[in-house]
Amino acid sequence: MLAVLLASTAWIAAARAEPCPRKDALGTSRVLAVDAATTPRVGIKVFPQTLPLQDHEVVLTFDDGPWPPTTPKVLAALAHECVHATFFLIGKPASEHPELVRRIAAEGHTIGSHSWTHANLGVIKPDAAIDQIDRGASAVEAALRGAGGSAKLAPFFRFPYFESTPATLDLLQSRGIMVFGADLWASDWNPMTPQQELRILADRLTAAHKGIILLHDPKGHTAAMLPAFLRYLRENHYHVVHLVPAVQGAQAEAAKAEAAKAEAVR
Repeated sequence: MLAVLLASTAWIAAARAEPCPRKDALGTSRVLAVDAATTPRVGIKVFPQTLPLQDHEVVLTFDDGPWPPTTPKVLAALAHECVHATFFLIGKPASEHPELVRRIAAEGHTIGSHSWTHANLGVIKPDAAIDQIDRGASAVEAALRGAGGSAKLAPFFRFPYFESTPATLDLLQSRGIMVFGADLWASDWNPMTPQQELRILADRLTAAHKGIILLHDPKGHTAAMLPAFLRYLRENHYHVVHLVPAVQGAQAEAAKAEAAKAEAVR
């Protein structure tokens, strides 16, 4: 039982919405456990289906990190509102900033992978595309394990530029890796002010009512905009859903149940 508890420790925080010390914070409303068996590909900007979200529920996702000048600002904004997100990390910067990767995990966020160098996997040779996928995931995993880290890489992947091929999609599905598109985004890869980005997000969310939101934590205007966007979500009665892998979520729940039984016996 102790072995199960230790193996699941890294996911216990992600398996429930922790109480927030700030009563007026946005908070994480619920946790949704997902896997490739039931939802292999999600995000209606790219795929036919998306997550089973209710009206006014959003999932926050961030691509292209970690990036020391801006990722800590994003983490601070999320922590201030007691919100959890999913970060799709690029392998090369993850290998260069492993302490920041471990910080993202330690603060309760889910971590997926986003290739090794953000190459366009839809146009390069098949072997090179597989290498980008494998090398990126290995680098993020190594960063998470370093310095005694115990967090795990989620079986979540997002293609750079959303460019895939039938072969790479089939490969990931055969490995039990869930592929993420998005339902809406801020177009924050374009130059803009934080105010302009907030208006774009607000307008698109008003039209969509819910969905997986794509942002980029290395973008300075996104990091500067995020506190205001989280306030916007709170003031307009949106609810943040935190994603975790179904297997790890189930393990964490089982570990909590076993711990409760042990405590009752004592």
